Amino acid sequence: MSSAPAEFRMPGGRTSITALPKVSLHDHLDGGLRPQTIIDLAAEIGFDLPTTDAKQLRKWFIDQSSSGSLVEFLQSFSVTAAVMQSAPHLTRVAKEFVLDLVADGVIYGEVRWAPENHVHGGLSLDEAVDAVAAGIAAAVDEAAAGGHDIRVGQIICAMRQADRALEVAELAVRHRPNGVVGFDVAGPEAGYPASKYTDAFEVAAKNYLPITVHAGEADGLASIESALFDGRAIRLGHGVRIADDITVTSEDDEAAYVQLGPIAQWVKDREITLEICPVSNLLTNASSTTDLADHPFDLLYQLGFRVSVSPDNRLMTGTSISHELSMLVETFGYDLTDLEVFQLNAAASAFLSVDDREELADRISAGFEKA
Repeated sequence: MSSAPAEFRMPGGRTSITALPKVSLHDHLDGGLRPQTIIDLAAEIGFDLPTTDAKQLRKWFIDQSSSGSLVEFLQSFSVTAAVMQSAPHLTRVAKEFVLDLVADGVIYGEVRWAPENHVHGGLSLDEAVDAVAAGIAAAVDEAAAGGHDIRVGQIICAMRQADRALEVAELAVRHRPNGVVGFDVAGPEAGYPASKYTDAFEVAAKNYLPITVHAGEADGLASIESALFDGRAIRLGHGVRIADDITVTSEDDEAAYVQLGPIAQWVKDREITLEICPVSNLLTNASSTTDLADHPFDLLYQLGFRVSVSPDNRLMTGTSISHELSMLVETFGYDLTDLEVFQLNAAASAFLSVDDREELADRISAGFEKA
């Protein structure tokens, strides 16, 4: 059963945002299931759901995720994780996840997930990664048969609150030939700085595996600093709290003076990519606002930070990359040139070789020229 996203268009309706070529950098596998798939898989294992109506279940996830707390937001993942404990289930979820990216115009995606959350049914960590890889490969082949060219890599996450980061980093390195492109730590951020996992980051770094770290979402500048220097991150998952290191002073109605603190200056100067997920940030209070107009995205963009746009958890937030871009257009008045910049930023930051990144950028520019 297909789960095609709604189509979003630029003001005036002429250009389809959904059809534009896009890059997805921050998108969680267990946050991107189709509601009907959850219902099907739950029935197979006898797992009780809040409802067995797909529309009502979708609404339930969104309601659960609108508390304003990252901790409460994460609790809804216990439901999706419950139906992702066998190889066939993981393969189906991964395949549908990628096909939904295709339907949203994504030409390069990085699927982020934590294998350690999916071994409670008897799978080993390696078997879990193999199952997801199989689903991705099947989706890529099906998309190609339909005339759609998409490339997908896995980012393997270690959960902060567990004690398996080193083991998971070694897993990620081991599965590079299986499509793993990066390593991350996720889960509750406050109280779990990157400095707690330096051995894991060292394994990734010594094996030249790129690192992104969830930081600056549910915690502040110290978390970002630790991600950069203890975690060796070359991208920041969310990173919106970098705005806490930026001072804007307005002396009159026409002039504003901006001063960057040392961490913000470093992130800007080194072009550390911010994997910003606007809708998710509003729901979890990561941006300290529930109004997109007050989100720091535009400030960071105008100041020259390398911003990208991702959906984070499409099921929980009821969004897609096209939806995120549409909301940014509506709120900040962006045009196609701005949207292209966001995609080129993401392409430049993809965990690919430089030649592949340049090819990806060319495909994006060609797609926007036709729009």
